[in-house]
Amino acid sequence: MDNGFTIRPFLETDWPSTWKILEPVFRAGETYAYSPDITEQEAHHVWIDAPLKTWVAVDDDDTLVGSYFLKANQPALGQHVCNCGYIVSPLAQGKGIASAMCSHSQDMAIENNFSSMQYNLVVSTNTRAIAIWKRHGFHIVGTLPKAYQSTSQGFIDAFIMYKELV
Repeated sequence: MDNGFTIRPFLETDWPSTWKILEPVFRAGETYAYSPDITEQEAHHVWIDAPLKTWVAVDDDDTLVGSYFLKANQPALGQHVCNCGYIVSPLAQGKGIASAMCSHSQDMAIENNFSSMQYNLVVSTNTRAIAIWKRHGFHIVGTLPKAYQSTSQGFIDAFIMYKELV
């Protein structure tokens, strides 16, 4: 990519750097529903093992600056809809990495025969992410009242966001 970073498939040697980005976000309990006490092994399972595929964004120095996964949102009769999770290093935020990963994930979703993408639990206070997803054509199709238990704000709303890909 021309913007100082590249998105490539995750390699197991990327795990220490990926965990370094995931851990503080999961521990904070503000955007992902995983337990703030998640173990490194559990995090590896949900971010690397369980998804269909995982990618990383690396800068020109090969420093990992972000990651995302792609998986079916539901099994069997719902497997044509995919789901993704994205994380960007705090040191790299505001550089277009989340936006680039969102674009990349849509291309990869189509390549993997998904017809639409759904984000199941977008925390209403995550306004930066919501703005990015909307710019990429996602719509809020549902509000889940008090569905997320923020560690700092208590129970807050979450959104379901959706986009048809093909």
